[in-house]
Amino acid sequence: MKNQLKITGLGMILTVIIFSLGSCKKDENTVGNAKNPENINTVNVQSQVNILPKESLSVEELNSLAFLREEEKLAMDVYITLYNKWGAKIFDNISKSENSHMSLVLSLLTKYDLPDPVGSNTVGIFKNTNLQTLYNQLVLEGNKSPLNAYIVGATIEDLDLYDIKMALLKIDNQDIRYVFDILAKGSRNHMRSFYKNIVNAGGTYTPQYITNDEFKTIIESEMETGN
Repeated sequence: MKNQLKITGLGMILTVIIFSLGSCKKDENTVGNAKNPENINTVNVQSQVNILPKESLSVEELNSLAFLREEEKLAMDVYITLYNKWGAKIFDNISKSENSHMSLVLSLLTKYDLPDPVGSNTVGIFKNTNLQTLYNQLVLEGNKSPLNAYIVGATIEDLDLYDIKMALLKIDNQDIRYVFDILAKGSRNHMRSFYKNIVNAGGTYTPQYITNDEFKTIIESEMETGN
């Protein structure tokens, strides 16, 4: 899978039009509950992964599994860090969701006897150097204000949706597509929540990876639940 990080454009991404940086309303937490923000039954999903056929893996599928495992970790780690900085519950809730997403990708790596790029790496440590750079930049930006932090969250979900969409163009294994579709659903929910917080804080967000039409469809539709 091509590298879709577009790190060089991060300055533009993170300088999305911002209003009222000094005053942010209390964040709205609209993603499920604290223990299972999207009501995903990870046990059922993992069981379905094992039921689906074990097919040969293309180079694109191998690369996508390793990359998405760490990209989900990046989301989780950024949200953990920003929760510790600002105490906004949305980051705590969604970081738990990202942990579930990491587990789902790990179930695929385990099924295909593939190495885990995350290993024992702690918060903020990545094998992929591009993701390491991106993590550092996102945390730096998110530490500026709560509104900036919400915009960082929207940017991460924007990027996740784009990367999953691009990966699915080259993936035909049923089990991988099944998991990646669930990851995309989660990112759509997260985007809805972060966008609501951005608006409540007096700001706005313009998508940098997915199309404007895709973004509009997401934020104008209801939360998605279940598997």
